[in-house]
Amino acid sequence: MEKKQFTVPVPVKNVQVHDSFFSDLMKVTIEKLIPYQWQALNDKIPDAAPSYCMRNFKIAAGMETGEHGGCVFQDSDLAKWIEAVAYSLIWHPDPELEQTADEAIDIVERAQLPDGYLDTYYILTGIENRWTNTKDNHEMYCAGHMLEAAVAYYLATGKRKLLDIMIRCVEHIRSVIGPEEGKKHTYPGHEVLEMALCKLYEVTGDERHLDLARYFIDERGKAPSYFVAEGDRNDRPVRPESPFNLRYYQADRPVREQEGAEGHAVRAGYLYSGMADVARLTQDDALFEACQRIWQDITRRQMYITGAIGQSAAGESFSFDYDLPNALVYGETCAAISLAFFAQRMLRLAPRGEYADVLERVLYNGTISGMSLDGTKFFYVNPLEVDPARCAHNHQFRHVKPERQKWFGCACCPPNLGRLMASLPGYLYHTNQNTVYVNLYTTNDMTASLDAGEVTLSMQTQYPWDGAVRLTVHAAPENMTLALRKPGWCRSFTVRVNGAPAEYELRDGFLYLTRAWAAEDCVELDLAMPVMVVRANPRVAEDIGKIAVQRGPVVYCLEEPDNGKNLQRVCLAADAAFTTRWEPDTLGGIVSIEADGSEWTLAGWNDDVLYSEDTVPSLTARHLRFIPYYAWANRGPAEMTVWVREKL
Repeated sequence: MEKKQFTVPVPVKNVQVHDSFFSDLMKVTIEKLIPYQWQALNDKIPDAAPSYCMRNFKIAAGMETGEHGGCVFQDSDLAKWIEAVAYSLIWHPDPELEQTADEAIDIVERAQLPDGYLDTYYILTGIENRWTNTKDNHEMYCAGHMLEAAVAYYLATGKRKLLDIMIRCVEHIRSVIGPEEGKKHTYPGHEVLEMALCKLYEVTGDERHLDLARYFIDERGKAPSYFVAEGDRNDRPVRPESPFNLRYYQADRPVREQEGAEGHAVRAGYLYSGMADVARLTQDDALFEACQRIWQDITRRQMYITGAIGQSAAGESFSFDYDLPNALVYGETCAAISLAFFAQRMLRLAPRGEYADVLERVLYNGTISGMSLDGTKFFYVNPLEVDPARCAHNHQFRHVKPERQKWFGCACCPPNLGRLMASLPGYLYHTNQNTVYVNLYTTNDMTASLDAGEVTLSMQTQYPWDGAVRLTVHAAPENMTLALRKPGWCRSFTVRVNGAPAEYELRDGFLYLTRAWAAEDCVELDLAMPVMVVRANPRVAEDIGKIAVQRGPVVYCLEEPDNGKNLQRVCLAADAAFTTRWEPDTLGGIVSIEADGSEWTLAGWNDDVLYSEDTVPSLTARHLRFIPYYAWANRGPAEMTVWVREKL
């Protein structure tokens, strides 16, 4: 692995996003989502599931009395909220919000024990039991999320309090866990601390932080299994036949030997992100190759068209290759977010368009579908087909909701969305030596440091509704290379510089333009954006004979408010004449798609008869209207489907 291949994200503070799809998401984040979630963490949302999160911290800090409430990992919700606040303060300073976060951090400091330990579950339920169940009880998971928040808050504000709290916490963990004699040779049951430690290392330069991350990666899956022995000690044995076996924890074999994605999808995505970070920071070729194998398994065999991952409600897990049920899907919002993290880290390892393609697919579809347009209601599960009656009356669909919820007892997804939305500017650009990689397209202004000097760019576009992108180079070092991603969905494009066709090299999904740039040079990238009809691999049994509609990066769906009931009867020809319309006042502003389709019927059917040999199928004309998948369920509970029957 050559270090020169590694790219560096342009920091959030160097990218100002405005007047665009992304800026709309960011505006909802600061105006609605972050304030709403602070109320939720303090149990102030009427008729919503209680959080107990801030209450637990206040009890642990000696400010209130009571018992621990909620899940063992409830601390992580505050951590993700603080991380979202940190990113938002970079591009939208808010002294009042910063003070609120500072006060929350003060409470965290008061809750921390003198030896650095920080976890309200064990502080309140029996500190003598800490570190006895590293497989299930999420101590390192909570520490990892709070560590990510600490790094983000330090970078955003320059304040070290939370960072110092978490460095003490990491030192405590190092005193208990590690390769040395007398320590526990374990690793996180729910991963995230691995990539958090890598972030800490990149801030502090302290090799001990990277060493601990590498230890967790190296130790995972070794035989004899620490998790098996720990489970036997706790009388909670790991049973191979259970959904919660070692595969569930990605711990059935060393990570470098794993061939594909397995187990709990969120844990997996976080682990693979940590693996990619350690591979980059330690130049570990074998670890990089494992990341590549797992990436290919996910994106070629286990990922939904929306970017959702995790097919099974049993263990919130991956199931097996090409098993992609639409109505029974789990598709946890956190899992899609974890795939976005993995994609960005793979981009850092190697600038390949396929990584940014998946990042884009996830950002425009399978993540933002997890929140309402106003940022105050949320999906845990993101189905691709819904019938409200089936959700209400068929127990196997109990995890699927036809409308978003105010909050959850297990509320990992809402604050995860907050930190993702607030950090969006950090996904747009990467740099390497004298090259600027443009990963995603949205209106923004950017500055970055290259080896040869400073670069300043601005971008104007109506993406994802329009494929026209205009970049203006305000300043650049001599012979800078501008690498524009050609999206995998795009079949036709043009590139012009100052109105003339540009010379470029297409390599690994990027268009490389190298030239002596002059101030105010204008690059115009025009990505043809017709409506596309997509089919799934025929090994995906659920989608045989069906098609989906996509335009640009946005996946579309049919929803009952536009098309009536019985969407399972809809048929659509692949060569249908599609029309598009910009609707600024619909669902926050969308491009809708319309086409003439059909409805499959049986002439003369008697509803009192369940089965009959005396009927003849026919097709009745039916007009269809598609909306972006992310916007469904904003008009009340209704039928919805992404995949429709193909009329041959």
